[in-house]
Amino acid sequence: MACELPDYSTVTPDELAQACRAAVEDCDARIAELVAIPSGQRTFENTVLALEEARAAVKEARAAWGFLAEVAPGEGLRAASQVWGERLDKHMIGIGLDEQVFQAVHEYKDNARAAALSEVDARLLEELLRGFQRSGIDLPTVQRDRLRTLLDELVELGSGFAATLAGWRDGIVVDRNELDGLSETFIEGLERVGEGYWVSLDNPEYWPFMCEARSAERRRELLEKNLRKGGVENVARLERALAVRQEIAGMLGYSCWAAYVLETRMAKTPEVAAVFLDDLRARIAPKVVADLAEMAEANVQAGGSREMPQWEQPYAISRLKQTRYAFDDAEAAQYLPLEACLEGLFATIGAVLGVRFEEVTDASVWHPEVRTFDVVEAAQVTQAAQARQATQATGGAGSAGGAPFGRFHLDLYPRPDKYKHAMALALRPGRRVADGSWQQPVAVMLANLTRPSADTPSLLRHAELVTLFHEFGHVLHEVLARAEHLRHSGAETEIDFVEAPSQMLEHWCWEPAVLGSFARHYRTGEPMPNRLLNGLAAAKTAASGVLTMQQLAFATLDAAYHSAGYSGDSTATYARVYAQHGDAYVEGTHLQSGITHLFGYDAAYYSYLWSKVLGDDMYTRFQQAGPLDPATGAHYRRTVLERGGSVGGVTMVRDFLGRDPSNEAFLRDIGL
Repeated sequence: MACELPDYSTVTPDELAQACRAAVEDCDARIAELVAIPSGQRTFENTVLALEEARAAVKEARAAWGFLAEVAPGEGLRAASQVWGERLDKHMIGIGLDEQVFQAVHEYKDNARAAALSEVDARLLEELLRGFQRSGIDLPTVQRDRLRTLLDELVELGSGFAATLAGWRDGIVVDRNELDGLSETFIEGLERVGEGYWVSLDNPEYWPFMCEARSAERRRELLEKNLRKGGVENVARLERALAVRQEIAGMLGYSCWAAYVLETRMAKTPEVAAVFLDDLRARIAPKVVADLAEMAEANVQAGGSREMPQWEQPYAISRLKQTRYAFDDAEAAQYLPLEACLEGLFATIGAVLGVRFEEVTDASVWHPEVRTFDVVEAAQVTQAAQARQATQATGGAGSAGGAPFGRFHLDLYPRPDKYKHAMALALRPGRRVADGSWQQPVAVMLANLTRPSADTPSLLRHAELVTLFHEFGHVLHEVLARAEHLRHSGAETEIDFVEAPSQMLEHWCWEPAVLGSFARHYRTGEPMPNRLLNGLAAAKTAASGVLTMQQLAFATLDAAYHSAGYSGDSTATYARVYAQHGDAYVEGTHLQSGITHLFGYDAAYYSYLWSKVLGDDMYTRFQQAGPLDPATGAHYRRTVLERGGSVGGVTMVRDFLGRDPSNEAFLRDIGL
């Protein structure tokens, strides 16, 4: 049965609880039916697919209702969503430790019919059985009970960590003189506090201030606030989670949590991931030295320090782009109003992938600012238009257009108690349901882009445009899904592949011809001048060594936290690792308390760099054929986006490129 999404505009905590409770009951009833089937009567449909449908009841309820903890305006609905999100996650853990369910799947696996499965169905069966093993199904009862307790605790720790960050509010109050260097548009958008201005930790305020405010002291103060967000309570949650993960790994026979997590990733082992990071660190080191020298010189010319502590680096990079490359981010933002950027995004991706995006003005949404779009095959739109013209020529009304096959919501602005970063996720995954029909996918993008003011539309910094394209890559992964099974739907791939489609999409933001096709001044409508387009392209590798080293620092920190040699002191480990990567520890701070990726991307943050290698390599096909080439886009859609997790990431890359992946494009992209 297809998953019905709620009316998000009117949903109540009671309705949420009732729906989630019904999902659990449906799951349990389906499991009771499948375990009761005699061993000799087991088929793929009544056992493996039946288990998928049982899991889908809970997993799809979690997707449809659980995300409200991140976005709902009302405290009661957020709290209910958090409570039920935890309960549904724990219920899924219970399925993985259910001996009767495991026995049922194992009975089918031993059946002769299992040998005749298709490659995709055999992959699903293998993954199910491996999942039971990795859940601890073979442990003695006492240890299995302990494992269940620990896994449940991890759910609670992650939920509490996220809720604390969503509700975190901090910043600094500055006077007008301390905003020297910031644009009038930025200043007009700040909240007034008496005679001063409130600069929060929200990205649209934090990053412009760090990049443009001339006051180094106030930049340092804001940075320190950012490095303490989440508070000591999140430090405690993280350290408890690290201890729990290590205990779980030991119970399951692994040397550390990283060894457990990476077993099912492309990297396979922590050692392979470490070699990848070490190799990149060595390659990038000379570029870091050169970058720091250039940044220091630009900073000194602007009246700043030659030293490059963390609070000086964004400001120095901005100065470098202005003086060496004639690119001013604040000026460029005048040509990047959100509406034009969305039009450009949709036109570009629509041309490449053969789809159209049509806004839905009467959709059920959780906040008035949320916008909704249906996805339609472009060919169907063209055919419908031709049919409409023919019908109208004979006096008929005609049809509106092609039938939508997917939908997505955009929730793009910051607000209190909303998720603070950017992500995309499925509210309803595309898949084949039990009656043979296709369930249309629905996705959502959450972001925190610059808000419009009373007199000015939302004007995006180029980094925000990159975020928009990046997250839309995840949306496309969900709404273009064609994999048959829930376990393989959309972005259900290896975690060190899942970012590759999004990182490939970022490249269109740097193509002068593409950017020039939609970047226009929000007042005059004039296109972005060539000096800005060319300056942006030239500045792509400005400080790329320093920025890559920052990614390496966090990937290394994440790996250290989840290694067998972790000391138990997360702040001391943070100070040591960051010092090794050139950033001195700022006394009294704890970066780790504010990093949501430590729950969800735990032991896998290297994936951002790993998948960038793949995404950059995949983009070479578009560079060769042309960035808007529809044939290449159709091939990419078929070989990568539509397949989800039904095949491995390396297979998708090989099928798309026609060769093994290479890191050459990645190295060029960061200036090596």
